[in-house]
Amino acid sequence: MKPLVPVPAAARVILGVGFFAMFVGVWAAVTYSGYVPPLFLASPGQALLSGWSLLTEYGFLGDIAVTIWRVVGGFVIAAACGVPLGLLMGTFKPVEAFFEPFVSFARYLPASAFIPLLILWVGIGETQKLSLIFIGSFFQIVIMVSVIAGGTRMDLVEAAYTLGAKSRGVLRRVILPASAPLVMETLRLVLGWAWTYVIVAELIGASSGIGHMIMDSQRLLDTGQMIFGIVVIGLIGLATDFLFKALNRWLFPWAAL
Repeated sequence: MKPLVPVPAAARVILGVGFFAMFVGVWAAVTYSGYVPPLFLASPGQALLSGWSLLTEYGFLGDIAVTIWRVVGGFVIAAACGVPLGLLMGTFKPVEAFFEPFVSFARYLPASAFIPLLILWVGIGETQKLSLIFIGSFFQIVIMVSVIAGGTRMDLVEAAYTLGAKSRGVLRRVILPASAPLVMETLRLVLGWAWTYVIVAELIGASSGIGHMIMDSQRLLDTGQMIFGIVVIGLIGLATDFLFKALNRWLFPWAAL
């Protein structure tokens, strides 16, 4: 191993799958051996059986679809508002001076702390879930995109001005293409945080969704169902992660990401 030397694709797959296999092996060892009682940690087999029961008897696919819709809805709204503002802040310093203090303040506020207020303001329906995801994602997107846009190479900007570009042209033809791959990477990272916010929202005042199922399973002390729900979240997140990376490579082939 050498610092920063890329790993071949085949080796990356083997190493990644190897860690998952090791993790499941340790999990199986501590549960099937009786070292950890089933009340506290279900075995891999029990988690799969509980998951099959959820899918075939309790309509868990509907819960998955509802949670995905909430994540996508809140995240898309946050990205549609946050990316343009972040680009403007990174490009134009007066805009940054106006918004940056408040955005920096707001991004440290825990989104979960807004749940009581959101329930008071908009109730416990879908608006509350979408609003929580928006609050948790928007300010992070703005500040990260602002940093990316502000880090555009000045020699490219100066070359554009030399060729007769105006401020709008510099933003459209230089800063946007230079920032777009890293902005997409930022959205990929923030999407993972959005999943955290939606599960928190569904733990309180929800009648459907993965978080609601996990809370119901906790009341029944069914760790198999809880673990299966957590694993489903991880698998969906892993799939969206790969999709984001593939989309990034397809949209921005000039970026070596």
